[in-house]
Amino acid sequence: MQNTTSEYRLEMRGISKSFGIVSVLENVNIKVKHGEIHALLGENGAGKSTLMKILSGVHQKDAGQVFLNGEEINPKNTHDGQVLGINVVYQELSLINDLSVAENIYLHKLGASKFWMNWKEINKDAQELLDSLGFVIDATATVRDLSIVQKQVVEIAKAISEDTKVLVLDEPTTVFDPTDTQKLFDNLFKLKERGISIIYISHHLEEIFKIADTVTVLRDGIDTGSVPIKDIDVDGVIRMMIGRELKDLYPVRNLKVGSVPIFEVKNLTAKDTFVHDVSFSVKPGEVLGIAGLGGSGRTETAKLIFGADKKKSGQLFLNGEEITTKSPVNAVDYEIGLVSENRKEEGVFLPLSIRKNISVTDFKAISGKFGFINVEKEVKNVQNLVDKLNIKTPSVEIAVKNLSGGNQQKVALAKWLSIDSKVILIDEPTRGVDVGAKVEIYNLINEVAKKGVGVIVISSDMPEIMGIADRILVMHKGTMYGELSKEEFSEENILRYAIGKPLKN
Repeated sequence: MQNTTSEYRLEMRGISKSFGIVSVLENVNIKVKHGEIHALLGENGAGKSTLMKILSGVHQKDAGQVFLNGEEINPKNTHDGQVLGINVVYQELSLINDLSVAENIYLHKLGASKFWMNWKEINKDAQELLDSLGFVIDATATVRDLSIVQKQVVEIAKAISEDTKVLVLDEPTTVFDPTDTQKLFDNLFKLKERGISIIYISHHLEEIFKIADTVTVLRDGIDTGSVPIKDIDVDGVIRMMIGRELKDLYPVRNLKVGSVPIFEVKNLTAKDTFVHDVSFSVKPGEVLGIAGLGGSGRTETAKLIFGADKKKSGQLFLNGEEITTKSPVNAVDYEIGLVSENRKEEGVFLPLSIRKNISVTDFKAISGKFGFINVEKEVKNVQNLVDKLNIKTPSVEIAVKNLSGGNQQKVALAKWLSIDSKVILIDEPTRGVDVGAKVEIYNLINEVAKKGVGVIVISSDMPEIMGIADRILVMHKGTMYGELSKEEFSEENILRYAIGKPLKN
């Protein structure tokens, strides 16, 4: 029986935390009620993840107190936190790729028996849990073979498979399409009814106003207050987050677009995925959007173009000449770049420094006559991109793993902006990026297009793709189903094409 004698399920009072001389949190307070969805907001580097890592036992606080059901707790590690009923689904996935879905979900139970594991029962329980969430995932499948959306669902299933009292979700919908997002919300409402307290971290402010009861905002490691969601609007939240008004989120697109395509795809069909007969073109200076539901083939198409997946048939043309991208190396040679949606595994080298991550795509530009790297030139180039993207770091020598998720995304983008790409594919450009940094990235996409680059943006965020694209292509079941001109942009039109329906007359 859960103790509900305290008004609050969770209280964190006066929490402070420093790493060396850098203060990350200073006297932060947050109170979460029983069965409440509590939004925790703030720009990248504001301290949200650090606060949650203190709650779950990853980090130890320097000062302050944490109370669960009115009793003070001091988890020393994540196991302590999980025993207390605190489970966190981080923005960066932590599944074991070589284990099955069921094994990942019930990893905490493996080895509990002294004699044998009842695999039939474990697989059955896992399948029932997944089915209850409304997602089609085989519990016996190997995690490595799942899409990133399916992996995110498995992370959530894993968290709620235990006796959870406080569930923390860090950017859970960044790879979800609107349908998957609504499924998640429906499940959160069910958990709320069960009395589970949910701390929801997101940069999608429209989500907060759909599901949250209360919002707490951090800015530069200090809490700027907690407010019932009914007593505040989007502009008010943004003021709390960044201390100023935010106008013109999406930059004006009045750039000159070329008349002849810089890049063309004709009848592209994959060898090992369901992508088939994909055809489209992008002009120099154009921002072409690609939308579609999860599993429609958006990411697979980008990988196919980039040479990360193998093609069965079809042609690629760059400036009118046919090219073949048998591997990513070929694509880079043709000055084609790809910013992957899967930042952790494909976007950056987490253990390496910012400098090395950004420079890795273009050693030629920073090398001297005999192939030696001109360090002065390299650092100047990297620092210029760090400043332009406003990557928050004390040094370009900091390992990327030590950056916030949003700043890692900026490094992934900077890596391809360091070369003079002719075509750049950007898959989920602002995944895990705060509202202030989104503007910077949108402006940068505009700058890249202005140079005559063909920019292809894949996004599950419909307001985003309508805000930055000149045209939108919509995928359905592995192929391009429809095209929308600027005048035709609407969420309804995107969704109609996404589910395989024609537009209304």
